[in-house]
Amino acid sequence: MLDKEFASQFTNDWINSWNSHDIQKIMSHYDDSISFTSPLIIQFNNDPTGTISNKKDLEDYFIRALKKFPDLHFELLSTFISVNSLVIHYKSVNNMIAMEYFEFNDRNQLVKVKAHYSY
Repeated sequence: MLDKEFASQFTNDWINSWNSHDIQKIMSHYDDSISFTSPLIIQFNNDPTGTISNKKDLEDYFIRALKKFPDLHFELLSTFISVNSLVIHYKSVNNMIAMEYFEFNDRNQLVKVKAHYSY
């Protein structure tokens, strides 16, 4: 089980990495075998699966997102903890409310992410 200290540290680091717009800091959280699912992938990548299954393509997607939203800033609202996963609830781009499910491997890197957005 993940503990509260790890959850807090990871969440703050993840939010701060995004707010810094530093792609290397952002990507440091993701394992090479990442499975990342988001409705924005359908929109931005014209990919009906909504899933990216490798770190390089995910990095390319994130770089495009940072260019599209140069004023991107996330605001943490809450964090939910489970056995090997977290859910982060935050204010996202254009004041959308988002929740992301994060599943970790044994090296505390993300192997599965599912992004959810308010509509």
